[in-house]
Amino acid sequence: MAVSVQGQQVTFTPPAGAAGLIGDMTDWRKRPPLPVVAGQPLTLTLPRGAWVEYAWVDAAGEAFADPDNPQKSLNPWWPYPRAAVVGEYARHPLWQRPDATARGTSHRLSWDGQVFPGKRRVIVHTPHGYAGGPLPVYYVQDGVAFYRTGRLGEVMDRAVEAGVATGAALVFVEPVDRNVEYYLNDHYLDFLTQEVMPRVEGPLVQAATRGLWGASLGGLISLHLGRQHPELFSRVVSHSGAFIARPGGRTSEGMIDTVTAGEWLREQLQTQPPRHLRLSLDTGVLEWLTGPNRRMAALLADLGLEHQYREYPSGHNWVTWREALPEAFLYMQGV
Repeated sequence: MAVSVQGQQVTFTPPAGAAGLIGDMTDWRKRPPLPVVAGQPLTLTLPRGAWVEYAWVDAAGEAFADPDNPQKSLNPWWPYPRAAVVGEYARHPLWQRPDATARGTSHRLSWDGQVFPGKRRVIVHTPHGYAGGPLPVYYVQDGVAFYRTGRLGEVMDRAVEAGVATGAALVFVEPVDRNVEYYLNDHYLDFLTQEVMPRVEGPLVQAATRGLWGASLGGLISLHLGRQHPELFSRVVSHSGAFIARPGGRTSEGMIDTVTAGEWLREQLQTQPPRHLRLSLDTGVLEWLTGPNRRMAALLADLGLEHQYREYPSGHNWVTWREALPEAFLYMQGV
């Protein structure tokens, strides 16, 4: 048996060729793999109700899927993650409901980018029966992932049909290079205001208020731009915000630094609190960004800013974020 669970103890039995274990417990590539010896089980103590993603690595450090565990995880980036569940991972009541019968309408837009090169794509999801008039508009980073994997449009449709929330326009904005666009890049605002908003506001919806929404680097750029521009944005939703970042932060290999760059954005909020924002933050408890998100939420509480903060017993992945979407939407649009 590849994985066995007893209480909070999870035992992983390495297959042939495994030299280490990576996953939520090592923040994937952020920390060294947990070393294993062939044939000797590795036991970890994990939170009750946790959903853990993992994979094995060989002696060369190459990841591979556990051949003895068919349980895949909700991970669109890599083919090798497998899941271990400690008991039962709780689902939000909105996910227990049947699909909405009255569904919203999705409009697809595309054009050649100007601020950033490349073909730009956006999906605009409006509530069922929307025929004009003012609506809250949320610009959602990593749009295709939030639309297809996270199913945020379905969350809205279910919440509206259940009578627990009002509708909004969800603008799913797809990046070309998210590392460039989202890592504290002020030109991303130019892209939104010059290319996205003119195609959405007026032609498709009338904005009553605007929000920014994103996960990881998408949460970083959402809070960064939202706190600077009260004339544009009044709401921000961030899932597992990549709050280890600073302008120009790069590793010795030239990659963006989300491990050692410090928490520059939190320092900016402490100096200039964004009192114009309504904020929803959440994170998994099995990721390298748990501490930065807890510290950001603590600052919001200390400053008395309007916000909610939630944690989920999982990692930096779409299992965490899809589970967090209902409460984030209800906090912003609940009745």
